[in-house]
Amino acid sequence: MTSSTSEPARVFQVATGNVGSEMIRRIGSHPDLELVGVHCYTPEKVGRDVGELAGIAPVGILATGTVEEIVAARPDVVTFHGVFPDEDLYLQVLEAGINIVTTADWITGHHRDLNHPHPSGRSWREILDEATKSGGATFYGTGMNPGLNQILGLVASADVADIENVTTIESVDVSCHHSADTWTEVGYGRPVDDPALPGMLRKYTEVFADSVYMMADAFDLELDEVVFDCELGACTEDVDLGWYRLPEGSLGGSYIKYLGMVDGVSRIETHLEWQMTPLTEPKWDIKGCYITMIKGDPQIYNKHMIFPAPGVDLSDPEDFASIGMTVTGLPALNSIRSVIAAPAGVVTSADLPLRTFAGRFAR
Repeated sequence: MTSSTSEPARVFQVATGNVGSEMIRRIGSHPDLELVGVHCYTPEKVGRDVGELAGIAPVGILATGTVEEIVAARPDVVTFHGVFPDEDLYLQVLEAGINIVTTADWITGHHRDLNHPHPSGRSWREILDEATKSGGATFYGTGMNPGLNQILGLVASADVADIENVTTIESVDVSCHHSADTWTEVGYGRPVDDPALPGMLRKYTEVFADSVYMMADAFDLELDEVVFDCELGACTEDVDLGWYRLPEGSLGGSYIKYLGMVDGVSRIETHLEWQMTPLTEPKWDIKGCYITMIKGDPQIYNKHMIFPAPGVDLSDPEDFASIGMTVTGLPALNSIRSVIAAPAGVVTSADLPLRTFAGRFAR
């Protein structure tokens, strides 16, 4: 579905959680977007002003709760910021000719097929692609990591000859991400010798294997496989974060690797260096940034540092968390024009033009 480039793209957002609330606050200053609706899953939110739900002044838009209301609004794009994908919603929206940009657990579809297969045995990408072609819409998944972090890795390689290895790293303290359900699912707080932990970590983070496949596609490199590896950090004492407890001996940090292999050699890698507390053994040198390392001629070491705007007090946990939500959601908002202009189908960042990754100047 297309819209005139002289008019703002009409956006219908799904979900008002951490990322969704931040994007409601951010979309108001986005010059080429117009928020026309917000879909909520929680019945108590339906009918309330979405500004109130996002913690800002009323915006005159009331939250809705059915897919039919999304379709009836005829937006140019649905931005999906739920924690987990809603494939039923995706299919109905795409078949209605409405584009989708999602930050929920999707880059190529590899992870969804592996860990959440369709009952028919068909791949989710194939099923979604059929819906996009039927409706004439485009489906795109992005975020900060996986997402922009791997785009930075690709761009950093543009001046490198004879590439041997490209590695993108997220090195962050995750204690500001106050989602107890998420960390319970991933295994943080369980005894570090629990044999289920590696499998839990892999299932939760397998979408990062998608990012390795996406990079390989952009490099025109055919991978034999993507291998998972992890190291676990055990808490050296009881840790109480206020919103989450980590007993002594439980998982409090992890170093996860996804390795794209060719003939037994790792060529493309994505690493996740996560720390819930520094009181672990082993522990890692958390750098609080995104890193690209490239072996080749020449070699590259590139840091993507994120700092708050002037006047933002990082001692306030809400302000600190807001930065993470912002960098997760904005790659989706900034991609909307390119997604609207793209041919119908399921696309990745490797398929879209450079303008997809450009921000917007303030109004």
